[in-house]
Amino acid sequence: MKAFNPDRRRLLQAVGASATLAGAALLPAPGFAAAARPRRLGRVVVVGAGFGGATAAKYLRKWSGGAIEVVLIERNREFVSCPTSNEVLSGNREYESIVHSYDGLRKHWGIKVVHASVTAIDAERRRVRTDSAGEFAYDRLIVSPGIDFNFGAIAGYDDKAQESILHAWKAGPQTLALRKQLVDLADGGTYLLSIPKAPYRCPPGPYERASQIAHYFKTQKPRSKIIVLDANDQIISKGKLFSAVWQSDYKDIIEYRPGWNVTEVDAANRTVTSEIGDRERGDVLNLVPPQAAGRIARDAGLVNANDRWCAIDWITLESTAASHIHVLGDATLSAPLMPKSGHMANQHGKAAAAAIVEILSGRTPQPTLMANTCYSLVDDRRAIHVDSVHRYDPEKKAPIVVAGSGGVSSAPSVEEGLFTRAWARNIWSDVLN
Repeated sequence: MKAFNPDRRRLLQAVGASATLAGAALLPAPGFAAAARPRRLGRVVVVGAGFGGATAAKYLRKWSGGAIEVVLIERNREFVSCPTSNEVLSGNREYESIVHSYDGLRKHWGIKVVHASVTAIDAERRRVRTDSAGEFAYDRLIVSPGIDFNFGAIAGYDDKAQESILHAWKAGPQTLALRKQLVDLADGGTYLLSIPKAPYRCPPGPYERASQIAHYFKTQKPRSKIIVLDANDQIISKGKLFSAVWQSDYKDIIEYRPGWNVTEVDAANRTVTSEIGDRERGDVLNLVPPQAAGRIARDAGLVNANDRWCAIDWITLESTAASHIHVLGDATLSAPLMPKSGHMANQHGKAAAAAIVEILSGRTPQPTLMANTCYSLVDDRRAIHVDSVHRYDPEKKAPIVVAGSGGVSSAPSVEEGLFTRAWARNIWSDVLN
């Protein structure tokens, strides 16, 4: 991919976190949002209030002018951002800064936010059941469940082992717990990070994590080491950039081993074993297991691709397994070169909202552009990025990267570090306010 023009970087950053990129052609007519007592178009229930679900809920209300009733069901009472959570591990960001309230969705958009766990989806009756808030009928359902982990793919990674050997691949308590393990690690100790075979949530995330923790060791524990065990044959995102940074800045800290697939862990002895019998030990083990669509998607019969992901119609994001149900974000079977990222889930949310507004208004939905930006901080100030724009291809029936649209950093820079943190603030606001 070619180096990115900084002026275009600012433009893409601006539109990427706005309402105009996905569904721009389907925005309501001027003044529609302010119209008094809009005609009721129906009720949409949204399961999961992450980057995808919360975005969809907001834009359903916004683009329908309040004509669509939205119920947003989320078991967690606060939004905790996975993007930027690696900075918490390195001590470059306070945990509190990645935790946000859902109050903006209630106050600004009139969304009914329900904190409960969904126990069942009845697609035939169009009902969603919860453990503590009763049952909700819907005209359209959005399921944005994120990912769940296949702990069984790693022998020994049972409930007991999970208490001390963390993944921290869902931001929250494990983020804080892994940070504590790193702080408690003696100078000279070893941190071991395992990466599953792709696809998984946030392709550059593990490599950013290694960089962030290497920066922490370099400044605070210079005798400590990092071993990265990657089940993939090479670094799968921004490979040349990460390799260059590790060679120039962290040569004596990071040891990277591609094609090293962890299949067994011995929690008592802090060792892992590969599929060919190689063994390695670490003082802090950070194992990221293989992933699949969140459990509620599987329970609802929406997982119909590779026994892991949910196949969808890319114009409406409607499930190919069940009608009137739309699936967003990491749980989907990704289109070509489309990463599982927070930014992409935000785009999915807008595309689905635009399509549902059209469907419930009796019109034919149209495909929308979707863009992605993935930033990675390589220390406390400098960052790198990769991005792309995806346009629906009617022959392939999927969004395809627009030729010449993507870009990748030429080198880490402080300027991109500023963009990284601005992106986080902007997208959190776009999703939640």
